[in-house]
Order: sequence, then C-alpha cells, then structure tokens
Amino acid sequence: MYDLVILGGGPAGTAAGVYASRKKIKTALITKEFGGQSNVSPDIQNWIGTISISGTELSEALRKHVEAYAGDILDIVEGEYIEKVSGDTSSGFKIKTDKNEYQAKTILVATGSHRRKLEVPGAEEFENKGITYCATCDGPMFSDQDVVVIGGGNAGFETAAQLLEYTKSVTLLHRSPEFKADPVTVEKVLKNPKMTGIKNAQTKEIKGDKMASSVVYEDGNTGEIKEISATGIFVEVGLIPTTNFVKDLVELNDYNQIVTNCKDQKTSTEGIWAAGDCTDVLYHQNNISAGDAVKALEDIFMYIKRNS
Repeated sequence: MYDLVILGGGPAGTAAGVYASRKKIKTALITKEFGGQSNVSPDIQNWIGTISISGTELSEALRKHVEAYAGDILDIVEGEYIEKVSGDTSSGFKIKTDKNEYQAKTILVATGSHRRKLEVPGAEEFENKGITYCATCDGPMFSDQDVVVIGGGNAGFETAAQLLEYTKSVTLLHRSPEFKADPVTVEKVLKNPKMTGIKNAQTKEIKGDKMASSVVYEDGNTGEIKEISATGIFVEVGLIPTTNFVKDLVELNDYNQIVTNCKDQKTSTEGIWAAGDCTDVLYHQNNISAGDAVKALEDIFMYIKRNS
C-alpha cells in the first residue's frame, strides 16, 4: 500500500510528484500521459520562468523532472487509464485502472479535463471528416484551405494563430458578445489579414457530403441564419472535468468539478485532495494548477505524519 497515489501527469500531478518525493512520501503517480491539455499548444508564453515553450516541450520537461525523483520513493505508472476509485481511510483506497489495481492511504486527484464535443447536427457525422479537435495534430492537412474555428477563448485564438501559418483563411465563431481570450492575444490574431472573428455566432449545423463543407450559424444580433464554406472545422468549445471515476466518492458541483477547500485542497472525503482543472478552482491555468498541487502536498504530508 502506498502512502499516496497521485492521479494525473499534468502540471498539478507532476508538481505533486516532485514534492512528494522530496518529502519522502511513498508515492505512485498514475497517468495516461504527461503534459495534460497543454500537449497540443504550439506556443505557451505564460509558464513562469520560461518565455516561450511548446506543449510538447513542456510535457517532456515535466516528465524529466518527475523521473529525476523516481526510484524507491516514487513509482511512475504511465499509459494506464483510471476507471474507479473506492474505499476510505479506515481500510485504504483502491484505484482501479484499465490494467491494474493499486492501494493507497491518501489520494491526490489531478486528472485535469478533456475536450468538450460540439453537439449540433452533423458534428458527430463529420468528426474526423473535416471536424477536428486538435489543430496541432490535423492542421497541416488543411493547408491553403478555408477553415473555421469554433470557440473564442484562449484555446480558440491559439488554434487560429497556428492555422493562419498555412491556411488560406480562418474564420472564428464565438457565441458570446465578447471574446474570452486574453486581449493581447485577440488583438494580435485579428490583425492578420487572413483572419475574421465573428461574435454572437451560435453554431447550428455542420453540412457536407462525404466530408464537411460548411458551418451554419445564427447571427445573435439579427437572428439571421448564415452559412460559411469551410473544409476544416476546428472545435475549441471548452473542457469537461475528468472526474467520473470519483463521482460516488467526493462532492462534485453542477459542472462535475471536485469541490475543494481553497486553503488546503481537501475534498469532502477524508484522505482525498484534488488540484488543477478537475476542481472548482475559479481560474484554470497551468501555474495555478501546479501551485494548488504543492499546497495539497504540504497538507497531505502533515496528515500522513499525524496519522502514522
């Protein structure tokens, strides 16, 4: 039985792994992959201490930092998907993955979130047939073509910036009156002559034959239904917390985020803490996730000392 099992390999999970190792807590870190949502970002400019780094580079840096502490104290389990967590502090917690089962006295949930799917007619039919959720993976296939980005947050504008490097044109549709991305990012991307940003645009349908060919949206200002031709449609409509495996064990809010105490990251269940994008933290950022994980580790360390 481990003193602690950390679930997740993003900024929160890896920060926790480093701190757990330094505090000599017998720990297992279980993750499907390192890096989290940032894996697909081409250029991250707000990771403190590094002016510019790609998601791939950040992922590798996180991995290497944790691996530097791997050994007798820290076991790294990569490539396993967490299916369910059960148990309590009296008998210990059980973590079931798609391949194995682990036991722990305490748990830190740092599983982040995953991409929300577009839910309009045609979205499922044309997924991977023009509709994609990863510009880094699929963007180059749409070189010299007209494409649409759905979503006006940072992820949407980052995707648009990447696509502008090789597409013919990019049109970004955002359903709200104001873009949600950082103003400096919005200003920079919209300056590109190949870029068009449309607010108050509610996506209604994806049309096509064998492949997607257009996006239908409603103009929120006039109520008019409009259609844009596009061979590539890149969806960035938000994230869903990856928390289903603890839904019967800890309190979740209406968005399925784990409810935590902001002072120490404790959940409603004794022996379980949570940090990062899977929680009800107000702001979701890599730096905040890492900091909240460190905060949790300090409390976990004291908890283990008191109960050992």
